[in-house]
Amino acid sequence: MGALSHLRVLDLSRVLAGPWSGQILADLGADVIKVERPGSGDDTRAWGPPFLKDAGGENTSEAAYYLSANRNKRSVTIDFTRPEGQRLVRELAAKSDIVIENFKVGGLAAYGLDYQSLKAINPQLIYCSITGFGQTGPYAKRAGYDFMIQGLGGLMSLTGRPEGEEGAGPVKVGVALTDILTGLYSTVAMLAALAHREQAGVGQHVDMALLDVQVACLANQAMNYLTTGNPPRRLGNAHPNIVPYQDFPTADGDFILTVGNDSQFRKFAEVAGQPQWADDPRFLTNKQRVANRAELIPLIRQATVFKTTAEWVAQLEAAGVPCGPINDLAQMFQDPQVLARGLAVNIPHPLAGSVPQVASPIRLSETPVEYRRAPPLLGEHAEAVLGEVLGLEAGEVQRLREAGVL
Repeated sequence: MGALSHLRVLDLSRVLAGPWSGQILADLGADVIKVERPGSGDDTRAWGPPFLKDAGGENTSEAAYYLSANRNKRSVTIDFTRPEGQRLVRELAAKSDIVIENFKVGGLAAYGLDYQSLKAINPQLIYCSITGFGQTGPYAKRAGYDFMIQGLGGLMSLTGRPEGEEGAGPVKVGVALTDILTGLYSTVAMLAALAHREQAGVGQHVDMALLDVQVACLANQAMNYLTTGNPPRRLGNAHPNIVPYQDFPTADGDFILTVGNDSQFRKFAEVAGQPQWADDPRFLTNKQRVANRAELIPLIRQATVFKTTAEWVAQLEAAGVPCGPINDLAQMFQDPQVLARGLAVNIPHPLAGSVPQVASPIRLSETPVEYRRAPPLLGEHAEAVLGEVLGLEAGEVQRLREAGVL
């Protein structure tokens, strides 16, 4: 029994932020019912290649993107632009603890599926709305996607090579990080709302915005600006507040050096064969190293090229200096620590035999995450869900299917 196995979640969301939060709840045991459009379903089902391969090496209908955010859920297709579809969703919401949706502001009100409508039939409902800009403000009705929010929300101004270097300019993060972080914050918010419901007996509306989350996650960089009035500049892989804390070239590639305090810097200098660096007034403390970054970094780069990445990692780890290689995903999934932690798992799949998944990072001693279901086929669980939750007979489900409601 998972930690949330007593909960039912109605997931009306699609693409990534909403489905990501739904998958977290599902991993923790919640019964997550994914409601999709008949015929096409979640947009990401078509966001390929790549697609999952069957036993013969042929593409299935399941895009890798969709498979990343929908395991442990049950899929039901319902056309809620039609009155019978709206009725079904309302009946499911009446028997659910949480609804997740990411439609435009006010988009579900026309169907009677907005928070106020569903609250009237289920006062204990937690209703999480995920949008680009939130339910209020001048941008509220705008569509918002991860890439544009990374730009508007300041993240891209911090990411990329410094001005003046070849290839300089703003760069987005290599995954849809704003969507992922919004999914995580949404999960925290829904669990907080559930804790409140346990005390007060009532649900509430959770208003989550990609922009809000993006700004919140600028963390130290936001505070660097707020405390000085100076917008931080792009530093490539360097750190604005710590030196040395970036990538350096080696004899056969590159590695990352993350010196977090003065003691570690002294140990690094000794391993590098340059112990005098630790006593140099320009580099004695982190504050001085940040101020004299332009003098120190070239000296380190000249020293690191004489050993291989493996040699640096081995010697610095032995000295207690944090460092590591720069792996591609093939190397990462073969890393001994990644293997030991079981970060890749396989789940049985009806079209391919099995589907690979990235494991949940959540480790609970009493209620561990379970991989109960592969990401569902479109509408795979319609009969089971509608029969189990709403008590519909097989004949009624078939009638709704023939009428195009399912």
